[in-house]
Amino acid sequence: MLLLFDIDGTLLRGAAEAHRDAIYAALHAVHGVDAARVPSVATAGRTDGEIARAILLVAGVSATAIDERADDVRAECCRAYAELSQADLSHTVLPGNRELLQWCTAQPAVKLALVTGNYEPVARIKLTRAGLGHFFPAGQGGFGSDCEDRAALPPIARRRAGSDGISYPRARTIVIGDTPRDIACAHADGLRCLAVTTGPVDPAELVAADHVVDDAGELRALLQDALHASR
Repeated sequence: MLLLFDIDGTLLRGAAEAHRDAIYAALHAVHGVDAARVPSVATAGRTDGEIARAILLVAGVSATAIDERADDVRAECCRAYAELSQADLSHTVLPGNRELLQWCTAQPAVKLALVTGNYEPVARIKLTRAGLGHFFPAGQGGFGSDCEDRAALPPIARRRAGSDGISYPRARTIVIGDTPRDIACAHADGLRCLAVTTGPVDPAELVAADHVVDDAGELRALLQDALHASR
C-alpha cells in the first residue's frame, strides 16, 4: 500500500513561518513585490507556486511575467528557506507521528511517499530538520515543484512509485492530509483520503474525506484496517 503524506498540518505544525518568509523573500528578490503589503490570500493546501502566483496577481504582476520567472521564484525560495529555517524542527512534529511512521516502515506491504504543495527542496529540508526525512525516500512523491496544480501531484507520485512504466494502483494508494485541497486532489485521482484534524481548518470542512481522525493513533488504527482488508 502506498501512503502519500502531506507535511504542514499533517506531519508537522509550526514549521510554516520560515517557509512563508522564504516565499515572500523570493517574490521580493525576483519581482520586487513586498508580499507583506499585499492583501492576504488563502494558503492552506495550495502549492508554493500557486501561492506565489496568487500573491503576484493581486500585486498586479502579469501572468506572462509570473510564468517566465516561475523557476527563479522557486530557486530563490528554496535558497532562502535553507537559510531561514531553524536547524532543529523536531519540536514541530505532531504527537504520535514519529511512532506512526516507524510503524509504517516496519510493515512490508507499505510504501511511504509525500504529496505536498511544498517545493521539493523545501519539503526535504523541513523533514530532515524535523528528524523525519529518512522515512521518505528520494525519487518518490509529488511536490509543488512538479506542478502548480495540486490535483496533478498524486498521479505523479503513483507514477514514481510504480514499476515497468505502470503507475502504482489507485486501489492500493491512500492520501493523508489536513485540508479540503488534500481531499480534492485525492478524489481527483480516484484515491481514498484520510483527513486529520490537526491542521488549520475547521473539522467540518473535512467531511468529504473517506475518514476523518483526530490524531496519529486513530490514523494508525484505520491504516491497520486498510492493510488487513487489502490482503
